[in-house]
Amino acid sequence: MTATTLTNATLVLANETLRGSIRIENGMIAAIDPGNSAVAGAQDMQGDLLIPGLIELHTDNLERHIQPRPKVDWPHGAAILAHDGELASTGITTVFDAMRVGSIPSGAGKYAPYARALASELWQLRAAGALRISHFLHLRAEVCSETLEPEMAEFGPDDRVGIVSLMDHTPGQRQFRDLSKLKSYVQGKHAMSDPEFDAHVAQLHDLRERNGTRHEAAAVAEARRFGAVLASHDDTTADHVAQSAAHGITFAEFPTTVAAAQACRDHGIAVMMGAPNLIRGGSHSGNVAAHELAALGLLDIISSDYVPSALLTSAFLLADMWDDLPRAMATVTSAPAQAAGLVDRGRIATGLHADLVRVSRINGTPVVRGVWSHGRQVG
Repeated sequence: MTATTLTNATLVLANETLRGSIRIENGMIAAIDPGNSAVAGAQDMQGDLLIPGLIELHTDNLERHIQPRPKVDWPHGAAILAHDGELASTGITTVFDAMRVGSIPSGAGKYAPYARALASELWQLRAAGALRISHFLHLRAEVCSETLEPEMAEFGPDDRVGIVSLMDHTPGQRQFRDLSKLKSYVQGKHAMSDPEFDAHVAQLHDLRERNGTRHEAAAVAEARRFGAVLASHDDTTADHVAQSAAHGITFAEFPTTVAAAQACRDHGIAVMMGAPNLIRGGSHSGNVAAHELAALGLLDIISSDYVPSALLTSAFLLADMWDDLPRAMATVTSAPAQAAGLVDRGRIATGLHADLVRVSRINGTPVVRGVWSHGRQVG
């Protein structure tokens, strides 16, 4: 039996903070005690905050490591390890790695399948004990595509697919209602000419008309086969949310309007917003600001999206905004755990995994000073 005691910590529990100690045995939280521990060898946290390990439900960070520049395919093993280490350094101890399924092999904006091969490499590294934190898959099912069904068929129950999100990037609706925003994004990322962009938009509309309904139904069915929870993406209207509710959606990623967020609340669907939106003060796509939803009480979960370190920063911004540290920390710990169906982590409580982060604040900036994943210090 291995045991570790962390003492003299400010523990952030579900509804309160407590100065106390945590005893870890065999990777689990064995005891929580008020005050300092007299156990020999206890590690002194010097009054720093001890929070649950952060849980990330949607991040594009692995894709950024795989392709650090356009048309650059970085060695995947090195990229996966760099991604894993970066997340650990920011206090993330559980991640649902987002991988797109559904490709467009031809046309102006063509892109190829990659998820099956990348997932296999990820699981090989996990089996070898090379990863620091817990990884699951989040398959982003692009319904406006050509190859969604065969790509999803390549995955099975052993692939740790925990989330399937329904993605619909048809131009003129949801995230990119404003085509000028889409044009700026796509041309900046892919260096498309104006005629190429126009052809890309026309192709996407055609794909949505031909395949969208069938692909959406297939993604819902595949999520059931995997035992994964379903998420919506960029809901904009009450009708979008009603459709999500009919599918059995658990949480909504990045609703684009207050009306959609309120409809989610009315249907019992948790609302997730991006940390960069909160930190920057608004959406880069011109959609609703995360801080507006937070002020209205319509924000449940935060995702780092494309900046891993933003997850912890955003939690402290909410803590200052709400004047409620436990409530703010829940948006990056217990709330995402609940949305993803994880009952063994996300809180500091006996019998749960010892996923913990030691944090102090310097001039308002959170500083990670220690990370434990299943009781093993990884940062």
